[in-house]
Amino acid sequence: MTSRSGKTVSNAQRALHELRAMIFSGELAAGSDHLESELAARLEMSRTPIREAVLTLEGQGLLELRQRKGVRISPVSPDDMREIYDVLTELESLAAEHAAEAGYDDGDLAQLTAAIDDMDAAIDAEDREAWAAADDRFHAELVRLGGNQRVASIVGMMQDQVRRARAITLFMRPMPVQSNEDHRLVCQSIRNGNADVARATHRAHRQQSKEMLVGLLERHRLRSL
Repeated sequence: MTSRSGKTVSNAQRALHELRAMIFSGELAAGSDHLESELAARLEMSRTPIREAVLTLEGQGLLELRQRKGVRISPVSPDDMREIYDVLTELESLAAEHAAEAGYDDGDLAQLTAAIDDMDAAIDAEDREAWAAADDRFHAELVRLGGNQRVASIVGMMQDQVRRARAITLFMRPMPVQSNEDHRLVCQSIRNGNADVARATHRAHRQQSKEMLVGLLERHRLRSL
């Protein structure tokens, strides 16, 4: 297998990519159990790259490796998401504050602005998946602009679980028009150098997102019982 850059992708990398995609798509459903030999057969490769991929995915919180029982795909827990969003709220709000203090000009904020424009276009097209991809870009760029590598590392470790929860709830929620407005206000506050407003606006945005997502996950869990 060859990547877009033309480099050869190892079996372990391919296993990691394909298993992640199967988890996110629901092909490997939350709470389901699988033997490594079964996963190897599905991907038509040996068990060694499957084991390497499984260990990585376990570290990302997407599955649990159980002795002599294979793997269990981790469920998306409302309680876990509460905790994750509490951490994200604090760290991303700090990043927004630091970005506003950095004195960025319009050129520096071009990627942040482009992500907002793409979110607007996605809403106009009623393309929720395109909106989610642009939303990911906005939050990643906000953290980058905050300039703290440790914040970026911690936030990065949590992103897979956030994306899984959003994948479950993306078509349950209203169109995220208000989310776009929040992002635009955060960007404007950074451009104006207003650190307090940038931090407070992003904090309120993340708290509202947490309440909505956790509520949807709880209703989804009740329907699944």
